[in-house]
Formats: sequence, C-alpha cells, structure tokens
Amino acid sequence: MAKRIRNLIVVLGDQLDLKSSVFDGFERALDLVWMAEVDNESTHVWSHKARIVLFLSAMRHFRDALRKKGINVDYRELDATGNRGNFADEFSAAVAKYKPQRIKLVEPGEWRIRNLFLTRADELDVELDLLPDDHFLCSPEEFAEHARGKKQLRMEYFYREMRRRHGVLVNGDEPLGGDWNFDSANRKPFGKSGPQSLPHHRGFRPDAITKAMMALVEKRFPDHPGSLSKFDWAVTARQAKQVLSDFIHNRLPCFGDFQDAMWTDEPYLYHSRLSAALNLKLINPRDVIRAAEAAYQDGSAPLNAVEGFIRQILGWREYVRGIYWLNMPEYLQRNALQARQPLPDFYWTAETDMNCLRQTIGQTLEYGYAHHIQRLMVTGLFALLMGVDPRAVHEWYLAVYVDAVEWVELPNTLGMSQFADGGLMASKPYVATGKYIQRMSNYCDGCKFDPALAVGDNACPFTTLYWDFLKRHEEDLSSNARMSLQLANMRRKGADEKKAISVQAKKVRNSMASSTGRR
Repeated sequence: MAKRIRNLIVVLGDQLDLKSSVFDGFERALDLVWMAEVDNESTHVWSHKARIVLFLSAMRHFRDALRKKGINVDYRELDATGNRGNFADEFSAAVAKYKPQRIKLVEPGEWRIRNLFLTRADELDVELDLLPDDHFLCSPEEFAEHARGKKQLRMEYFYREMRRRHGVLVNGDEPLGGDWNFDSANRKPFGKSGPQSLPHHRGFRPDAITKAMMALVEKRFPDHPGSLSKFDWAVTARQAKQVLSDFIHNRLPCFGDFQDAMWTDEPYLYHSRLSAALNLKLINPRDVIRAAEAAYQDGSAPLNAVEGFIRQILGWREYVRGIYWLNMPEYLQRNALQARQPLPDFYWTAETDMNCLRQTIGQTLEYGYAHHIQRLMVTGLFALLMGVDPRAVHEWYLAVYVDAVEWVELPNTLGMSQFADGGLMASKPYVATGKYIQRMSNYCDGCKFDPALAVGDNACPFTTLYWDFLKRHEEDLSSNARMSLQLANMRRKGADEKKAISVQAKKVRNSMASSTGRR
C-alpha cells in the first residue's frame, strides 16, 4: 500500500519549469510529483505527430530532471498497462492510491483542463490549491483590472503599460528611440532575389527518449497528420537556452525587417523557433526579453528588430492570455460573422492548386510549424474569406502546430485571424487580396492563379473571395472606421462585376463544400 502523502503535486505537459512555484516548500519525505501521459490529450483534436512527440519527449526529460534533483515522481506513461487514457480517471486513481492531504496545481493553460481538475477534486473531496502561473508577466487578475471599464481592448496600449511596468526598452516613462512601435519598419519583402545567406537554425538530433517517443507515436497514432522526419525541436531547458542564443546572435538582427516575409521552401527564415519552448515553460520569457534587450544595448541588433520581437512576447503573448481567461468559456462559442462552411480537406493534405496554401500547409504538415504571417495571412485569411466555421479553424490550429496551447492559440485564431469575436481581440478583420501574398512572398511565381484577377479561369481564389467577403459583410463592417477604404473600393465596382464576383465565389465554395473536415 502506498504511503499517504502531504501534497500531490500535479505537473502538466505545458508546465515544465523547474523553478515553478508548485515546488516551493517541497519535502521529499512528504510530497510527491504526479505526471501523466493520456491518449485523450492527443486525440481531443487530431494532433500532429510532431506535437505529440514534443510534449511526450519534453515531459519525460523533465521527469528525469526532477528525479536527478531528488524529487519523487509518479509518472504514468502512455503505454503503461492499465493507463485509463484520460486525466480525470488517472487523477482519481492517484488520489485513491496516495490519499493526499492536498493537491497542488499551477493554473493550467486550458479552461477545459482547469475545469476538469477542479470538478474532479471536488467530487473526490480533496483540497486543491490552484497556484498562479508566475511564468507570465501579467496575471489574469491584473489583465482584468487593465480591461475594467474599457469599451475596447487594444494590444498597443496594454503593451505600453507592460513596457513601463517592467522597465523594458524605456527611459523613464518614455520609449527608447522615441516610438513605442516600429511595426511600419518591419514589413519588408525579400525582393526577387529572396533571402540571402540564411543561417542554419539550431536543431537537435533526437536522443534515445525522443526516438522512443517517435516510435510510440507512429505505432499508437499512425493515422494522425504530419511527419516526424524533420523533428529537431528543443525538448529540455538546456536546449531551449541554446535556441535562444542562436536566435539572438544569428537571426535577431534581420528579424525586424523581414518578420512578415515568406519564401518558398524556407520554413524558419529569421524567426526564433522559441514559441514551443516558451509555451511548454522550458524557458522563461523574462530571460528571452532580457537577452533581446541586451542585444540592442550592446549594438548587435537594431531597435526595430528588438522592439518587434519583444512586442511578440511582452505584448501579444501576454495580451492573448489575458483575453483568453477574461472571456472563457463562452469565448469558444463566438461566431460574429456567422461563418458555417466546413474546413476544406486540403488543410489536412496540402493537396491544392493554390501554391501559397500548398506551401504553407505542406510546411505545417512536414515541420509542425509556420510563422505568424503564414498563419494569419495565408491559412487564416483563406478560412476567413471562405467563411469557415471558426470552431473548426481553431481545432485545426490547435492540432497541427507544435507550439499550440489553447490559451495562446484560441484568441489568435478565433479573434485575430477569424474576427469571430466581433472585434474584441483585433480592431478589424485582417483581409486582403492575393496581391498581399504576392508582395510578401514568391508563392505566386508559377502559380496557375493570377492575384490581380477576381473573375475568370485564372482568378486567384483569395482575390475573388476578398471582394465577395466585403460585399457579404458590408453591413457588419460599415461602422468600422478601419474598413472604410476597403469598403469604398468595393462599392465603386459596377453591378455586373459584383455579380460576376459573387458567382465565382460561389463556385469556389461549392468546389470545397464536400469537405468532411479531417481525413
């Protein structure tokens, strides 16, 4: 019979932080860490194989790191005999086995999981201490205070507040360089010659643990999407620090100029590849921000690059988490534009004649990765223009990206990408014709579709659906000042042209209407 313990310390797969407050006061003779791998966390959305491997490998490495520190860990492996396949039942079994006086759990990154543990602890009549996640720089309570009384929430003002509060890139209360935001300097395309002398990214050859997880996933989830052939993600805190160092020295100087640019067969470009390590808590955002700020101070990276990168972490990352916890669980049901189309099957296969989508989705399936503009202005834009159900879009993004945890993925997808929250997250729908993709990439080179055309056999579906989107949602968007120019351009089109666009848009939708979602 297992010895009764004082604290059963629950550590989830996105809480792999050795300095977490959940370990404060840990006593080896009295306390026990409990971790579990369960099928349901790989199947509640149809998860990419690389996403599953990343979580499992990082969890097992973390388990071993805890044990090396002398911390006792009860670890339930996915293929262990009798594994019940879900957190609720595995947790119940652990409570029955150890009869702890108290459960300690850091705030989960998903409302579903938070509710699961709260509900089951109540049913089992065991005390649950839900601890704040001090990985972040803004608590949900602090964000709620920031939001109190505001008719609209805008990241820019939150970001300025965070810069001042944490003393990042400021001189007193004023921003270094005189501007809070250098976004206008960070939208350069590569030009016809493409990116020059890209440094090789810092990756990691799978070790024995990772190889075992790859074999397990291929055996247990053979029909899940994605490939493991390019898996080289950081799965330990030490590796995450090496990725940060590589980015700061080799990519950050060019990141600002080209953060929005895209290029054929170049998945990473000047991006950091740190989001997965950050979201699993393998590295602390404070360390990342300090390293970027130091690069500006020592002259190794320009201010526009450093500010643009820090804005993603201190601004967007903290902002979307605040939006998530302020509005869940009802946020998941929002569908302001009443979008009902199914997600096209090619999102799971990359089998489409549209080269930009074939490139972005193909890259996603191969690597489990796409950068923010590929997500927002290629896959996200097409789903928005098509009128795909935002819940289906959310579930796809949560499934296919290795860095996807719901608190960060859901607001970015449902709010920023799909405008399904009606403008809570973003001030306007981010819609554009295929000309935007042509300007920011070489994806249109050799594509059968012409981004300048909205009708005809060679018309770009992005361009067709863009004008149709504005026409269909004219009334919804007419009060949005930031959409006034786009709506005015649409209204200037003649009746015959508008009708031809509507007919062509219907053909595009009908050609994908037989989609069944995942394959």
